[in-house]
Amino acid sequence: MKYASTLLLFLICNLTVCSQTILKYDLEVGDIFTVEQNAEQTIIQNIDGATHELKNKLSGTLEFEVVKANEDNYEIDFLFKDLNLLVNSSIQGELMNVKAKEVNENDMQSQIFNSLLHTPVRIILSYTGDILEVTGGDSLVNKMVNASGLEDDFSKNMMKNGLQKEFGSEALSNSYKQLTYFYSDSIVSVGDSWKNEYTGKLIAKNTWTLSATGLTTLISGKADVVMSTSESGTEMNLKGFQNTRIEADSKTGFIKKMTVEGEAEGISTMSPLGVQEIPTTITSTITYTLIK
Repeated sequence: MKYASTLLLFLICNLTVCSQTILKYDLEVGDIFTVEQNAEQTIIQNIDGATHELKNKLSGTLEFEVVKANEDNYEIDFLFKDLNLLVNSSIQGELMNVKAKEVNENDMQSQIFNSLLHTPVRIILSYTGDILEVTGGDSLVNKMVNASGLEDDFSKNMMKNGLQKEFGSEALSNSYKQLTYFYSDSIVSVGDSWKNEYTGKLIAKNTWTLSATGLTTLISGKADVVMSTSESGTEMNLKGFQNTRIEADSKTGFIKKMTVEGEAEGISTMSPLGVQEIPTTITSTITYTLIK
């Protein structure tokens, strides 16, 4: 009887150990991951009973190539293979419709977007997915400015400062942590939760939960978010939430599919309207799908 109890305890302990797992990236030099990104964002502003709705649709193809594996991180070349942006206003109609692959020599935005394509930046990625460093973003911004055709230094510097907020090294690091940084630095079991945080224009305090393991790792995330932006005379200060669903390859750790849904509310101000505070709501859905 004692032997049977000991054997049962041994089996239970082993089952417990087997249910625990280390979540991390396990990549090899030469690995290439191609990801399709689709994002829809709706911004609604209410001014004295009147509503302005702005809809942004972004689609693109991203490529990640592992170029070096270090002791505790990877060096990865990241580039845009395609990028499209459509912006519609309920008041002004279509404000932007740019397809990076279709260059229009008479359209500055078209030339700027086209210059983004196939220009790699280097990402230093920790085994848990934290983006430790991005290099090459500043060179990318300079290439975009040069593609604009602007000649006077003042206009070029104004454009450079604006582009830095979206495509500079720090901005790219903050933006794409959402795609990579969701693993725990501790051993976890199904049902366990852990936390991390993103910074930048969108500050997200995330709680992640391991839902399932096997050939595919399933992770769900919930976050409190704070959005603070200041661009082109418009400032936004919003708070809200974000929910994430992740399917990742358990062998490599790289995502198969990720869906991020969020909503934030607060106020915005516009320079032409002075100090008037405008109630503002933003809803968004972003999907990342591995296509290669």
